[in-house]
Amino acid sequence: MSFDVLIIGAGAAGLSCALVLGSAKDKPFAKDKKIGIIAHQKTSHLQTALFNNVLGLKPGTLGEDILKNGTQQLKDLYPHVTQIDNEKVTRIEKNTDGFRITTNKNEYSSKVVVIAVGYTNLFTIKGLENYIEPHPRAAKEKDRIWLKNTDHLIEDNLYVAGTLAGWRSQFAIASGSGAHVATDILTLWNGGKHTKVHDKVIV
Repeated sequence: MSFDVLIIGAGAAGLSCALVLGSAKDKPFAKDKKIGIIAHQKTSHLQTALFNNVLGLKPGTLGEDILKNGTQQLKDLYPHVTQIDNEKVTRIEKNTDGFRITTNKNEYSSKVVVIAVGYTNLFTIKGLENYIEPHPRAAKEKDRIWLKNTDHLIEDNLYVAGTLAGWRSQFAIASGSGAHVATDILTLWNGGKHTKVHDKVIV
């Protein structure tokens, strides 16, 4: 299966990225794009999170509920975004058409890849070793990592979002990072014209 963009990881950053990309479905430059997301949720820090200080979220909201509701929101609103469950990415390799993504069950190809998994030192995706460095915004004793990037871009058409991009592990920051990457990809698809997607109340 081939994609125009494949997101690896369905935590705060990955789901935010997918939702923004999915919401652009009626834009001429995005309507025919194939978008996929591989749900690496079991290792997401949201599994054990409790939120009382996030704008727009009811105090006491559980991270595990955000994960569950977020994937359902993506399915309900933007069913054209392919959700790939119960697979784990093991390798990413560059090729002439973009990237080949290998999981424990299948192989995929994609022109653009977004890495949005966590920032622990248990990172196991082969092919990205040259980009791994100590995390610049985490306590050294926690032994966190990041994928070295400039404004989320590791190299052409390869992005990283969330804590693995070097940001702090704050929900709003990770979500915003994913949305940032999505708008960068939409801008790329729109011929370099800066792009964002908003819904508005019609009165």
